[in-house]
Amino acid sequence: MNRHHATGIVTAFAWMVLGFLALPAFAVVPISFTDTRYLAMPDEHWSLQHWRAFLSSGEWHDSIWQSLWIASVSTLGAVVAGTLCAIGCWRVSSRWSERVRTAMILPMAVPTIVYALGIYRLYVDLDLVGSAIGIVFAHTVTGLPYVVLTVSASLANIDPRLEQAARGLGASVWQTLRWVIVPNVVPGILSGAIFAFIHSWDELIVVIFIGGRAFFTLPRRMWDGINDNLDPVIAVVATGMILFTLLVLSAEIALRARRSRS
Repeated sequence: MNRHHATGIVTAFAWMVLGFLALPAFAVVPISFTDTRYLAMPDEHWSLQHWRAFLSSGEWHDSIWQSLWIASVSTLGAVVAGTLCAIGCWRVSSRWSERVRTAMILPMAVPTIVYALGIYRLYVDLDLVGSAIGIVFAHTVTGLPYVVLTVSASLANIDPRLEQAARGLGASVWQTLRWVIVPNVVPGILSGAIFAFIHSWDELIVVIFIGGRAFFTLPRRMWDGINDNLDPVIAVVATGMILFTLLVLSAEIALRARRSRS
């Protein structure tokens, strides 16, 4: 078996696994066009009635807005903190920096339910349960690992002599950071921001524990809808979320392809 044939088999197997994992999620697409009043495949014909119900619902629109601004603000905080942390660890380059980097990715390793319980107990003492800043801070912490990992990967490709040359020419620390280091890690920053945004956009457990009854993000609204009744509008929202996630991931893939070409 030649190398080209083996590569083709591996590629085909990878696509089969991807299809097995991803295709069930797309079952909600035809369900969103059902002509019934419950979650089911279209019975006699396809209908847009549940799409019209979603577009005319103020509650769903409010949930979209809440998810959007919470994800945006928490992503901004994760990008700033994660980028500075990754650059600091890269510049110091010691065993302590490796320990800090490891600590930064712990929120990704800890089960979400464990993190939510811990942050809830802390927020009770700080009187942050049911507050916007509490949810934003929690999502910022859980979004940090994505930024730290992607920016660290970009920094690994930077020649340290670039910083030395800039400092030798009289640039200050902040000038070197702004004009030399950050421009070289922009793809990593954008990739981390995309993943942090998607994480916050789809997150449910932390919002349930911390948001109380004051915040109903899009996943929270879907969760309550499933518990109360199996409204097909949930399939409409799920279809929109899948399309939105695919759009964001396509932008990230295009960014990676552009970075590899450059």
